[in-house]
Formats: sequence, C-alpha cells, structure tokens
Amino acid sequence: MKSDTQLKADVEAELRWDPSIHAEQIGVSVKDSVVELDGQVGSYYEKWAAERDALRVSSAKAVASEIKVELSSPATRTDEDIARAAKNHLDWSYSVPDSVKVKVTDGWVTLMGTAEWQYQREEAERLVRALMGVKGVYNEITVTPKASAVDVKVKIEEALKRSAETDAAHIPVETWDGAVTLRGTVHSWAERAEAERAAWAAPGVKKVDDRITVL
Repeated sequence: MKSDTQLKADVEAELRWDPSIHAEQIGVSVKDSVVELDGQVGSYYEKWAAERDALRVSSAKAVASEIKVELSSPATRTDEDIARAAKNHLDWSYSVPDSVKVKVTDGWVTLMGTAEWQYQREEAERLVRALMGVKGVYNEITVTPKASAVDVKVKIEEALKRSAETDAAHIPVETWDGAVTLRGTVHSWAERAEAERAAWAAPGVKKVDDRITVL
C-alpha cells in the first residue's frame, strides 16, 4: 500500500501525462488513500478525464472531485444548440438506440429513455461528454434487456476468469432477477472497473451493485 504522499505524487504525474488536461489548474490532496481534486477547468470533458485518470492510479480507493467547469466565452453555447448537437451525435451512432432522449438545462445534459445493453448507455454518455458548452451529464438511461438472465452468474464468473485484469477467486458473484452484486477485494480501481464491466456485459443484467473493496 502506498503512502498518501506517494499516491499524491503519482496522481499528479498521471494528470501531467494526459495531454487533454491542464494539470497545473488541478489541485490534488490525499487522505487515507482517498484522492480529492479541486480547481477550475474549461470543459466538462477535462473534468471527467481528470477524475478518470485519478481513479486509474493504483492504491486510489476513491476520488472526491471539487473541480469546477468554467466555460470561456468562445466555448459557451445555448441549451438549444447543445441539445441539437447531442441529438445529432446520438442519431448518427449505430450503437445508441432511438429510445434515448436528450434534455439540456443550463448546460447540463440529461440522457433519458431505455437501452438494451449497458454499453449503449455508456456510448450515449461518451458521445455528449465532449460537446462544446456541456457543463455536466446526468445519465438516466434505464437498461431494460430483452434477453432473460439465464445462467447469468456462471457467465459472469467465466468472464472474470478470462480477464487478465481480475482475480476471479476474490470476487464472489450474486445474482437475482437480473440484478448482480459483486463483492470481494481487488488491488486497484482498474481491476474493480473491469469486474463491473464484465458483469454488465452478461445478457439479461439490469443492475450491477458493485461492492468490491480496493485494498
């Protein structure tokens, strides 16, 4: 386990390594392996990228983000412009179903509707995340799979065993009526995220409750 001082240094180095981030604008502090980010950035994408990078560092148990998005005048767009751009991006994506809808209020994009798979839900958010003028994204898309959750537990356990990122022996899987609960311990946030991704990829999964602890 890294010390808080070493973890802070590693997070700062990871932020500097990402060319999409102005690392000098982001402050980093660490207490008990929980990383806190603060500062001001010019886009929601940059805020999201900084949070993602911090979580990727080993020994980071969680990230508390106080980063604020302050759009410059050239980056400002009306809600109508953002909504139109978001809808165009979603309509042109083969991965996002027509059932996904968009609402924009004060630069915040809300994604609504239904999708059959989690990857479709994630793709919709990815498409609007980097749009100019966006201050944040609420993803309220509901996953409603058509496939029945037959042998979901077995399929997830097999997927975890195939993954080079996870130690399946330390991740118990519980399933009930399309809901999956993951427990156990892992050594990094990336390993935890990979286990959750594997669970969502199983047919018939409606919800994943990730209770895995990062040591």
